[in-house]
Amino acid sequence: MAKKAGAGTARGETAKPKLLSGGNPQIPKGDGDAPVQAYIAAMPGWKRGVGRQLDALIERTVPEVRKAVRWNSPFYGIEGRGWFLSFHCFTKYIKVTWLNGASLRPVPPVASKHEQVRYFHIHEDDEPDETLMVSWLEQASALQGEGLF
Repeated sequence: MAKKAGAGTARGETAKPKLLSGGNPQIPKGDGDAPVQAYIAAMPGWKRGVGRQLDALIERTVPEVRKAVRWNSPFYGIEGRGWFLSFHCFTKYIKVTWLNGASLRPVPPVASKHEQVRYFHIHEDDEPDETLMVSWLEQASALQGEGLF
């Protein structure tokens, strides 16, 4: 029997995170790897595998990365320099947000209403260029990031 949102759980069970509009997991605000892994585990369908790949690529490329979940999205940054990347589930794609994306070369393809922010969308059948993603991660993590929270 399915549980209603907000219903209690039996001993030993953990409540499954609610999926918001577009299938984005609702994860409580938290610092560190645990809330980011909870977000990734709750990503629906094909997006979960992409989330795991993104997280692993970020960790390999930026070993000193700092993680948190805010606004139902995982954030990645460098202690003392701020946040450089976040991602969020939408119905048909994952939106990777480069918080200092206008400074990256090449510039990520999708513009934002915020001058410095750029986006990269990953759809189900996409295979993002890992070399390009690593280049963006190296560049973004070396720049001054955003102190959003």
